[in-house]
Amino acid sequence: MSDAATVDGEPRSVAGVDGLWYDHSPHGREPWEWPTSVWVRDDHWSDDGVLTMGIDVGSTSSQVVLMVDRELVAYSTVRTMGTPNESADRALEAIADRADEFDVDGIDFTVGTGYGRVSLDVDETLTEITCHGKGANYLYGGDVRTVLDMGGQDLKTIQIDEKGKVEDFLMNDKCAAGTGRGLESMAELLEVDLTELGPLSLSLEDSPEPVHSTCVVFARDEVTDRLRDGWSVEAVAAAYHEAVIDNIVTLIERVGVEPEFAITGGIAKNPGIVTRLEDTLGVEAITPAFDTQIAGATGAAFFGAGLYEQQGEST
Repeated sequence: MSDAATVDGEPRSVAGVDGLWYDHSPHGREPWEWPTSVWVRDDHWSDDGVLTMGIDVGSTSSQVVLMVDRELVAYSTVRTMGTPNESADRALEAIADRADEFDVDGIDFTVGTGYGRVSLDVDETLTEITCHGKGANYLYGGDVRTVLDMGGQDLKTIQIDEKGKVEDFLMNDKCAAGTGRGLESMAELLEVDLTELGPLSLSLEDSPEPVHSTCVVFARDEVTDRLRDGWSVEAVAAAYHEAVIDNIVTLIERVGVEPEFAITGGIAKNPGIVTRLEDTLGVEAITPAFDTQIAGATGAAFFGAGLYEQQGEST
């Protein structure tokens, strides 16, 4: 049992379904990291139905989602550390520590996605684009047509149909410029908790000149120079957010934005990004009912049910 198992559960409904939510930081949390969490549906969901697991191992965080007959029953998010399988195991352990009568051996089918998918011990792997499209469709509803996802080291915009099938996408994964890793780096440099970086960037009445580069190395140098020149932490935070928005909008406009608009990943937890993006695009993002970082794993778990059924038909 991990140390996190001693944390008391806080009742929290997810999309109207009662469950228990936990702040999960067994290894401690650095201020520049997003808090990790676990949610488990509050019933004996492991008793019946086809149990599938989706695993999304990214560059900075890893997620596990469990579904019974395509209904979400549990999820966890943890910091990616060690091998992909080790990160997946810790995420699953976080659920198992809190789900009464849950038996890992009872999982019928497992699908892996994300950067670490090729190294995972799973039944099948699928691309993160495919899984994010289906996951956003499940989590945000069938009206979603445009999905923006910012990972630790990539940025992707996806167009989907009413069933979550990907119709078009564009991805920038050449470096960490303007991604989650970049925001973490700024929070660390400014000695600000990552959860407060976004609100801090919105605390000024007027937006300052954006930093000239979102490249993590060059941006850190420029931010350091601005601090030495007397810029406040608030102004520097705002300047970096403005530059990130420019980077995101450039990518989105190449694919286009169609309502409804959903934002997934850690970026959706940053009001400094979400508010600026809504203002710039003139589109309001859907308010999430779930943790915004579980879209990829949700899509993977959902696809797992169909793949399990196909497996049964072929035997």
